[in-house]
Amino acid sequence: MTLSITSAFDSGNIKLLSVSGGEAELEIVKDHQSDFYQWFYFRVTGCAGRELVLRITNCAEAAYPKGWENYQARVSANREDWLLSDTDYANGVLTIRHTPEANSVWFAYFAPYTMERHHDLVAEIASRDGVSHASLGHTLDGQELDYFTLGKGDVQVWLYARQHPGESMAEWWMEGALDRLTDLSDPVTRVLREKATFHIVPNMNPDGSKRGHLRTNAVGTNLNRAWHEPTAEKSPEVLWVRNRMDETGVDFAMDVHGDEAIPANFIAGFEGIPSLKDRQIELYQAYLAALLKATPDFQTTLGYPVAEPRKSNLSMSTNQVAERFGCVAMTLEMPFKDNAELPDPDFGWSPERCALLGRACLSALLDIIDELPA
Repeated sequence: MTLSITSAFDSGNIKLLSVSGGEAELEIVKDHQSDFYQWFYFRVTGCAGRELVLRITNCAEAAYPKGWENYQARVSANREDWLLSDTDYANGVLTIRHTPEANSVWFAYFAPYTMERHHDLVAEIASRDGVSHASLGHTLDGQELDYFTLGKGDVQVWLYARQHPGESMAEWWMEGALDRLTDLSDPVTRVLREKATFHIVPNMNPDGSKRGHLRTNAVGTNLNRAWHEPTAEKSPEVLWVRNRMDETGVDFAMDVHGDEAIPANFIAGFEGIPSLKDRQIELYQAYLAALLKATPDFQTTLGYPVAEPRKSNLSMSTNQVAERFGCVAMTLEMPFKDNAELPDPDFGWSPERCALLGRACLSALLDIIDELPA
């Protein structure tokens, strides 16, 4: 039986170049109206018991070539359990080897979080006590930008994820955070909801998510470079969220992402904003210390370089929000690879660990909630 390879489904991305026996040559497709690419997600059918050798040939020109070094692709026969597969990278080619027992198997850059699962999440969370659900508007592809509010406190907390749609770990994190924030038997939740009002956008880029993009929306806009001047034509998702922030105010904000190259969980801050206040930095550092205590899956050794004074890029959400509201803001990054300090040889950095980190981030927030606003 000839192998059949397709990505014609929600969040899929691959182009089949050739197939011979159990071997295939493939390419990742660029984001629409953009040169970004790195996310892949596809199905192979007709493969039970056959040794597969799948070569993705255009990896050298991907957005983050260093992301392929020491990386392992994810594979699943049921789209629930995503295991690490035998993967190597050399001379610009990512080679995945796998001998499946099932006749259909899925491969992905990271465990996918499809828009269908997103809708299941929205339906479940919206039905829980004390949760208000709304749409901030329609995207350029006509999808809703889902928005939750919960809690009754004066501290305004914003959590938002997946500005970059290929960073699917961000919405797995959201599952964990939302599940905890809607569990009224959890004492951490009860205190947080008493002291704060939460504003949550679980997926800021539904169009890119459904299209199988790495980094951009339906018209090739990198949303996390549009916060200084968002427009309805190019970046409506940012425009709606920023406008809503202007209405509510912001005391604490976390923007959730994934990093292709660094094998660790880390946080990037706002140290280079023009109006930086000592109190902002004190609270930011206090949060990092609290998260270090809350989970061994977090660390502060690896991460991005700190911006020089007054040199922050205000087109990025963390910098724009910290500058605009004088608040504590941060970008949480999770690995596509694994947490090198606590590796898992079977699953690597996984959806389950993303969700646990989401819960831990709320424990850390409890530690500083009485000190907010800055």
